[in-house]
Amino acid sequence: MIEDMKKLIVASGNRGKLKEIAEILRNRYDVVPMAEAGYTEDVEETGNTFYENALLKATAVSEALGCDALADDSGLCVDALNGAPGVFSARFAGEHGDDAANRRLLLDRMEGVTDRRARFVSCVVLRKADGTVVVGRGETAGTILLSEEGANGFGYDSLFLSDDLGKSFGVATAKEKNAVSHRYRALCDLEKKL
Repeated sequence: MIEDMKKLIVASGNRGKLKEIAEILRNRYDVVPMAEAGYTEDVEETGNTFYENALLKATAVSEALGCDALADDSGLCVDALNGAPGVFSARFAGEHGDDAANRRLLLDRMEGVTDRRARFVSCVVLRKADGTVVVGRGETAGTILLSEEGANGFGYDSLFLSDDLGKSFGVATAKEKNAVSHRYRALCDLEKKL
């Protein structure tokens, strides 16, 4: 994927995301979290799109460390909520990364809603040390459940009934989820372009 590199610096501190990327790329790359590579600052996600946020993160880490860096920005887009929580998925309820509060708020907003269609969207950006940018995109469709099912995964996984799997990502194994996830599809799209 990245010119004979064994190590791949990932511009993220999200443990769930890092674990998924490492599992998806496990036979090809040694995924190294940005903090382990020496970048410990928080990159403010000020973009209006998944692409803009992924580019901000990848560029910050790539420039600071002088290396290739991969970033993912992703989220849940619910049709009945006009695409929300979207780029605000991790901070939907206010505090960044409070998954339980985010799920509770989503269920509150979806109360009485019959159109429960949703999709997870991922944009991955590889920003090379020379400034070159390569982008991959992926989506996976499903519906929002009436209550949580399963404890696997992270974020909104326990509320997302996957069209591909016929079960929630919260019930699915990591292997099952990673075979159909938005992040897997975005990384495959990126690899095709390299």
